[in-house]
Formats: sequence, structure tokens, C-alpha cells
Amino acid sequence: MSLRSLFLLPVLLLTLGVQAQLRDYSTKDKKAIKLYEEGLDCMHQRDWNCAEARLSKAAGFDDHFVEPRFALAELYDLRGNDTEAMRWYREALQLAPRYFPNAYLHLADIEFRNQEYTAAEGHYKTFLDLNQDPVRADRARLGIDNCTFAARAIKQPVPFEPVNLGPGVNSAEPEYYPCVTADDRTLIYTRRVTAPEVRPYGMQEDFFVSHRGEDGSWGRSDPVPTVNTLHHNEGAGTLTPDGRFIIFTKCALADGSYGGELKGLGSCDLFISRRIGDRWTKPENLGPPVNSRNWESQPSMASDGRTLYFVRGQMARDGIRDMDIWSSTLQDDGSFSTPEKLPGAVNTPFQEESVQIHPDGRTLYFSSNGHPGFGGLDIFMSRKEADGSWGQALNLGWPINTGDDENSLLVSADGRVAYFASDREGGQGDLDLYSFELYPEARPEPVTYIRGRVYDEATGEPLEADVMLLDLTDGRLATAAYSDPGTGEFLVVLPTERTYALNASAEGYLFFSANYDVQGTGDNADPFTLEVPMRPLKTGETIALRNVFFETASHELLPASHVELDRLVQLLERNASLRIEVGGHTDNVGGEAENQQLSERRAQAVRGYLVSKGIAADRIEAKGYGEGRPAATNDTEEGRALNRRTEVRVL
Repeated sequence: MSLRSLFLLPVLLLTLGVQAQLRDYSTKDKKAIKLYEEGLDCMHQRDWNCAEARLSKAAGFDDHFVEPRFALAELYDLRGNDTEAMRWYREALQLAPRYFPNAYLHLADIEFRNQEYTAAEGHYKTFLDLNQDPVRADRARLGIDNCTFAARAIKQPVPFEPVNLGPGVNSAEPEYYPCVTADDRTLIYTRRVTAPEVRPYGMQEDFFVSHRGEDGSWGRSDPVPTVNTLHHNEGAGTLTPDGRFIIFTKCALADGSYGGELKGLGSCDLFISRRIGDRWTKPENLGPPVNSRNWESQPSMASDGRTLYFVRGQMARDGIRDMDIWSSTLQDDGSFSTPEKLPGAVNTPFQEESVQIHPDGRTLYFSSNGHPGFGGLDIFMSRKEADGSWGQALNLGWPINTGDDENSLLVSADGRVAYFASDREGGQGDLDLYSFELYPEARPEPVTYIRGRVYDEATGEPLEADVMLLDLTDGRLATAAYSDPGTGEFLVVLPTERTYALNASAEGYLFFSANYDVQGTGDNADPFTLEVPMRPLKTGETIALRNVFFETASHELLPASHVELDRLVQLLERNASLRIEVGGHTDNVGGEAENQQLSERRAQAVRGYLVSKGIAADRIEAKGYGEGRPAATNDTEEGRALNRRTEVRVL
């Protein structure tokens, strides 16, 4: 669907009707006037054949009768006959250049979608000279920018070879809004299904899931139980990288209409469900402040497991307006922060939708008709700037984008493959899901896959744990996940060439601490693997705080230490009877007396931090062990690094 307006007919009839009342017709021929008025009546009744016949006869009676020519132009525009629409617009405007200024805008839109960019640009500019409406003026200025962009981009096509995902996924019904797990093995998408028992429309949207086979093809799709309901639309979902949580759109009215149990705050809200084994929990409304009385849809969860992107639109009588991309962050107490519009160059006064934040955390893909493009909704990408704002929107180019609407784009975690929905010829029917190799300039930053397993160190039993990885360059949360309670496994995706701190916590256990230098790229066939053994919270157990750092030869804590120490604060707060010893340890470089003093001061620095956060001083002992208790050899740098440590022992 292109820029063709859904409101041309009412606008035309109102304009021509008012002008007819205020002035004489441009003809004196009574037969022509009668035919013209009959033609307008037919258009009011949407009897297109009748309207075409009478308006054509009216125009034929008088070569200077301009009103039926404008009406015929609008009629052919509404019916999708661009050739005839342009012919009648041009003829009418030549006869009466200032009679109906909006005609220049409508004609320019039609010329643009037919790639007549020079003519379209000229008519957009003429419209600006005559127009007094600021909203339409913005649209015309965007049209001029579109002409400049499209004329250049269509001569520089980008690589694009779409492949249908096949009959396992696609059907005669429309499929769209794909989401995949980070390992590219599980696909969940939206299908609009025929459901005669559903009122008032006889159809609804549901989720279906397909798994990739060993040969690379997608297997048979099945409905997602529990998440799907009989009486509401469910769709446009986003998966966490491990596929254990899904946030999606459900259009459930506030009064629970159509017999549904779940209620919404507005026309469509965001809901969440958790997968346990092969079953999904009953969806829960995310509630305010994410959801409101407006329209919330098309979510995308960042790989940090905390930042949620989504589209919010204002409800109006004539549909959904002011669609923009917003974000909200999951806070420590489990609630979401007040949503904010994305800062920077993403949102426009027009329409933004179909957002995806890539697992690299820095590349955003979305659809918009407010940036220079090919006229309808085009797919764009934007990179996050150092200050947290979003940079210039980059159109993905021709022929990925066309004069029709393009959306539902999803880029795989490795950045090489993109999925999208299209009703192009050769599919299974209606909208189908396709994939294509994304050209390098449009790819996100390289990421790596990390698989891990959390378990009880003594028994080997799998544990459910909250796993966090932090980027040690800035101390920010890079990603978070929950390990599966049945297997203890977790999967995360992270940018490469960085060092990460891992912190895992589970009820009744000391947290686990380690750091990893991630170089190179692991893929879903050969990911990095981590073992996360957890020690029970009992007297005598000890853990090393591998992500507590000091200035060289100093007891001054570095800011990167605060995240891990804050987790220790939380552990002490949750276990009010817990008393600990903080032990400082050094390698054997330097004098023994100096190392002993340094270890004592570092232990005291950690104790002081915990006390400053509200932990009672009598619950924490600090002791320095110097170089006397090495955890590894001091003959290598790797061993000395392990010996320079802070430990916590349960008293």
C-alpha cells in the first residue's frame, strides 16, 4: 500500500460541494451539470461504475467543464488506475490551475509511486506555493525529499534475494511479525486465522511456532497453547535470546469483551508469558506505565533482558495516530520505568512501527514513512550514539524497500540473515515469511553466543539462577538471563572483543563471580560455553569476588567493582542473619610486609563500602592474608592474577 490516501473521497466531495455552493459551475450546460451531480451521488454511494459513466459523459459535454475532471481523477485514484488518474488530474489542472490546490499533492503522490520523480517533485513544489495547511505542507516537503532519494537509490540497488521459508511455516493465511531465538533454531510468528466463531470479524491473530531441522529447513508449525486464546488477537511478539520469555501484543478490551478472561487497559496492550519446559504460563498484562489507554504494540526486548522497545499510538476516531517508538527499562524491583520516546533521529511527525533492537544493543531496525524513502513504509536502521541517542536513519535501499509498505523485518543474532513478510508472487498465499542475506553495510555489530550451565557444585543438580553479564569497560549491564530450572542452561548474545563480568545468584546460594575476555565470534553451532558452579549458603563456604577491582598497588576501589559489591549487599539484605568475613589476598610481587598491609586495607575498603550501603558493621569482619594463601602458582601472570583476589567467607 502506497501513499494513496484513505480519505480522498470525503475530502474531494466536501471540497467540490462547498465550491459548487459558493460559485457557479465552470459550464452552463444543464445536461452536463445534471450528469455531474448524478456522478457525485454515485460516488457517495460508492457505485463506481455508475460514477464513472456519468462523470465521463459530463466531461464530454464541455471540454472546459473542470469539476467532473477532478472527480474522475479522484475516482481512478481510489480504484488504483494510476494512468487514468494522472491523465484527468493533468487535464483539470491545466484548465483551472488554482481551482483545487490539493490536486497537486494527490497528483504528485501518484507520479511518485509510478517513479515519475521529476514531475512529482515539480507538483509537490507547486502545491507548497498554493497551500496554507501546515500538515499537508510537511507531507509535500517529505515528498520532495523522497523524490531526491528515490531517484538516486533506484539506480544503486542493494543485494536482495529473498527465499520463502516454505510450507512448514507459510500457509494460505497471512504470516508476519517473526521472532527467533538467538541460536536461530526456533521461530515464533503471527498468523491471521479464519475463525467463524469469533465476533465480529470472523478471524483473529494467533502465535505459531516452528523449529529448524538438521537440514536447515523449518518444520511444521503448531499453535502456541496457553498464549493463544479464542476471543482475542495475539501477535507481534519478542523473545528473550534464550526463548524463555515472550512479550507480545494482545488486543483485550478493558471490559473483557468477547468472553475473554484477560483484560486490557486500552485497545491493545503488551503481555508477558514464561516458558517452563515446553509449556507457556498464562499471559500477564505488563500494566502501567508501559500500557496505557492508548495503543501499545510490536515490542522488542533488548539482549540485556531489561530494556523494552515498543510502538505506542494515540487512539483517535479515524484510527491510530502519532505512532512512535518508545522504550522502558525493567528496574530492580521488577517494575518498568516510565516509557520515553527514543531520543535522536528515529521518530518523526509521521508513522514509525515494527521495531527491532538487535542483540548487539546498538543497532535498531524499524519501519517508517517519515524519513526519505520510496513513499510507503520503508525499513530503516539507526545506530546508538555515545550519548545514548539514536543516529541518522539509514534506508535499507532498493529493492528491499519499494513503493509498497515494508515492515516485519527481523535480523538474526549473527547479523547475516534477515526475515520479513511479503505477499510477492510465488508464495504459499497472502503474506508469507521470507529470509534473505543482509548486505554487509546494513549489518549490526558482531556478536557472540554464550551458553552456560548453572548447577550445585556439590551435587551437580541444575539450578535456576539470575545470570548477569556486565561490560567491564563501562560497568553497564550487557545482558541478563534466567537459567532453566530443569537443565540449568542459559543462552545469551553479546558483542565481541570485550571483557565481561559474570554474576549469577540463586536462592539459598552464594553468588558466583567470574570474568571473561571474549575474543572472536562463537556461533550457534560452536558457542562459548561457561560452567557456573554455585555453593550453598552455609557456614564455612567461600567465594572469590572476581569482579572487585582496585587501583594498582592501592586499596582504592574502582567504579567497575560497584555492581558486584551491590549484589553482595543484596545477598546480605535478603539473609538478615548472615555474617561474613571479607578476605584480601595478593600475589608475591613486592615485599611480604607491604603485601600484608595492602591486603588488609583492601579488605577494609570492601567492608567500608558494604557499611556505607546500610549493612550493619558487626555483620562484617575484614582480614588481610597477604601472599600467604595463594589460589594458584605465582610463576605465571595468569596465576598471579588469580591470587590477587577478594574473598567472602560465611561465618
